[in-house]
Amino acid sequence: MGAVTPQRDRDVMEGGAQLGDPWQGVDGDALARAVREQSERPVLGVDDMASYLAAQVSDTSHREVVGPLLDGQGASGVVVRRGVVIASWGDPAREEMAYSATKSVLSLVAGVAFDDGLLRLDEPVSTSVDLPQFADAHGRAITWRHLLDQTSQWEGELWGKPTRVDAQRTREGTESAGGPPGEGWAYNDVRVNLTALALTALSGRSLPDVLREGIMTAIGASDGWSWHGYENSVVEVDGARVPVVSGGAHWGGGLWISALDLARIGQLCLRGGLWGERRVVSQRWIEELWTPCRVKPNYGLSWWLNDDRAVWPAAPATGRCARGNGGSHLLWVDPARDLVISSRWGAGVESLLVGVSRAVVPNSSELA
Repeated sequence: MGAVTPQRDRDVMEGGAQLGDPWQGVDGDALARAVREQSERPVLGVDDMASYLAAQVSDTSHREVVGPLLDGQGASGVVVRRGVVIASWGDPAREEMAYSATKSVLSLVAGVAFDDGLLRLDEPVSTSVDLPQFADAHGRAITWRHLLDQTSQWEGELWGKPTRVDAQRTREGTESAGGPPGEGWAYNDVRVNLTALALTALSGRSLPDVLREGIMTAIGASDGWSWHGYENSVVEVDGARVPVVSGGAHWGGGLWISALDLARIGQLCLRGGLWGERRVVSQRWIEELWTPCRVKPNYGLSWWLNDDRAVWPAAPATGRCARGNGGSHLLWVDPARDLVISSRWGAGVESLLVGVSRAVVPNSSELA
């Protein structure tokens, strides 16, 4: 069941950093009601993930699952205000598949490479990695920004899955067949997996290692999260075979993480890359994550932007989110309210966003 939790040391993120009174401007009763209602809206059928995934994917071919699956265990989540967990439901410490919320974490990992000077957003990928996917004329024109904002318009096959088979590519997409990188947008898991491959080659090690060492340890995450690829997704780096993770659960795999650890990632982004007094990710990179794509303004670098309320019409325009499985997995970050919401296997999540947002007064009366 959902419950408004009292302020206790174990509920404070960022090592107890004082970020203001988390209950200031919060209607506790309204918050408790929103959380309780969300706990009563679990996504059904997730206890048999193989069957659930088969029903979700609308591809007409190449449907075979090639990565591991994790059965779901019901709705869970947390609400974080000013770095303090003020409400929770279900078991927020339980790991669940993140589905496409993984994509936003992949972009955060790219930020580690950016901060290390390995990645320049508007530089062609081929200048820093030697992969056949970027060897032809189209491939040589693809920049890291094109990969991360899903405008590469790359066509090909990776790990046995052709780009053309992903049925999602026609959903609200603007791409043109054969068009140049940057001129069309499409949601395509094969291309996101290409991004993971390129970042692995660039980093010279597995992305879970980069995530753990660059971000998760610094923000006090648990040891329970994991990140998976496919049975055949491996790249050779300096003579060693390095596993390559997937950017979602379309064919299995992806990030497996608890609501609480996902909320920690949201809190890091809310604070512009700071954790307590420590700079974990540059503020410049967080700003890039939330910069609208030229041909898809409600999308940044693999983060959804609600500026024009096109993503969640009833929710505040000040929110940014990582979402998977149509919102069944959601990480919502609202700087205007110093608010983070992490919801796992919850249906009707827009109602949760509306209910919690109404319960928390914005920092400025001009922001809704």
